[in-house]
Amino acid sequence: MTIQTEKMMQKAIELAQQGLGRTAPNPPVGAVLVRDGNIVGEGFHPAAGQPHAEIFALRAAGDLAQGADLYVTLEPCCHQGRTGPCTEAIVEAGVSRVFVGAQDPNPMVAGKGIERLRGAAIEVVTDILNIECRRLIAPFAKHVTSGLPYVVLKSAMTLDGQTATLTGDSKWISCEASRNLVHQLRNQVDVIMVGSGTVVADNPKLTTRLAEGGRDPLRIVMDGSLRTSPDALVYTQSSKAQTLLVTSETHTEADLRPYRDAGADIMLVSQAAGSLDLLTTLKELASRNLHYVLLEGGSLLGGAMLRAGLIDRLMLFVAPKLLGGQGRGLLAGAGVDAMADAYALKHLNARKVDRDILLEGEVLNVHRPD
Repeated sequence: MTIQTEKMMQKAIELAQQGLGRTAPNPPVGAVLVRDGNIVGEGFHPAAGQPHAEIFALRAAGDLAQGADLYVTLEPCCHQGRTGPCTEAIVEAGVSRVFVGAQDPNPMVAGKGIERLRGAAIEVVTDILNIECRRLIAPFAKHVTSGLPYVVLKSAMTLDGQTATLTGDSKWISCEASRNLVHQLRNQVDVIMVGSGTVVADNPKLTTRLAEGGRDPLRIVMDGSLRTSPDALVYTQSSKAQTLLVTSETHTEADLRPYRDAGADIMLVSQAAGSLDLLTTLKELASRNLHYVLLEGGSLLGGAMLRAGLIDRLMLFVAPKLLGGQGRGLLAGAGVDAMADAYALKHLNARKVDRDILLEGEVLNVHRPD
């Protein structure tokens, strides 16, 4: 892989990121057309029903697409959907080579796009910055292969592993730069999910607050016993996004009326041993084309989701602070009995965010329904 190849695929990735959180049920994709070492066209997929990234790049290039190299983060589609197959447009434009970041996990494509291009005598080079490109489409891949949304557990903790003091104080463990990064992520996801304990303790707004503006995702409160107040900010804060209260199906309409009056939607699910049916909840979200869930707390909900095998990725901000004593840990509830049964992470990455360290990795042993 040459420096030029990596550079152009990285450019395509940056373009694709502009569509994060806005393309469901489609994946975010970026594309760059290069001729004689110069970019002659580029594009990204902005929303379902809109042209794909390759089409925008081809339109921008015009006749200069003839003999050019196409760098695209995801294998071009070869089927007729809301828009025509990108493979045919690429062939008709006379593109000479196609560099692909990741193969499409959609069974309707799954390598067929690459085969079509090669069948048209177009050279195809695959797996360019593959890990980065697959990470871009992780929510889409999870949905088309399992029927479930992709769930990222985000939390912040001190060096001694605590997410709050013994009194429940947690503002702020992470630094301002870390919190700004979280708001950038909120701008990209479909859902922010929290448990009732987080709402009671912190009264969060769960909105996206960025200097350049941003989009508020759907806010979900998991509250089986209706501990949260209908006056909580998550229900009353002005936002274009809706708040969804997920609670036990045993509650009466009289119990739920104050939350409806506050503007919340209600989802009723079964509850056993004090725990709401998490799998049913996620399946319902996926059916609504909500593919990307940011789980922001608390420790009980995070622990329950982990035990159910429903967390795909961990995003943990570690602050250079010590609390001492017995504060609140990252995950609550029953843990594993043996170290051999510990949940493992792969593709672990660590980087500095101002004074904090951000640890990220994919959780193994996630749920795969039959």
